[in-house]
Amino acid sequence: MSGQRFRELALSLEGAYEVEHFDRAAFRTKRRIFATLPPDAASANLMFDADTQEAICEALPDSFAPVPGGWGRMGATTVNLRTVSERDLERALRDAHARASEPTKKKTAAKKKRG
Repeated sequence: MSGQRFRELALSLEGAYEVEHFDRAAFRTKRRIFATLPPDAASANLMFDADTQEAICEALPDSFAPVPGGWGRMGATTVNLRTVSERDLERALRDAHARASEPTKKKTAAKKKRG
């Protein structure tokens, strides 16, 4: 999978557009970023919820892995563009895009006090 093909697939999703994000291309909805692509285009990062991340990393461990550290614990997942099939990547991009399209959940006052 080339970086250009990744870009085409990401931008084909409803309302998706590309912006710069540090040294990466970021793909976002009007609400938030759902994927990033570094300049080398060997991998990309997708943002999932914890359940989706766990399922996809377990099902396709040669192509998907949590990003190390805190970002990974929040759902950031690296996809190896050299090993992933286009079909699996399309499905993953749709999942990340759907999550990024959802309204942001408001924190309750109780959660704010605990945090």
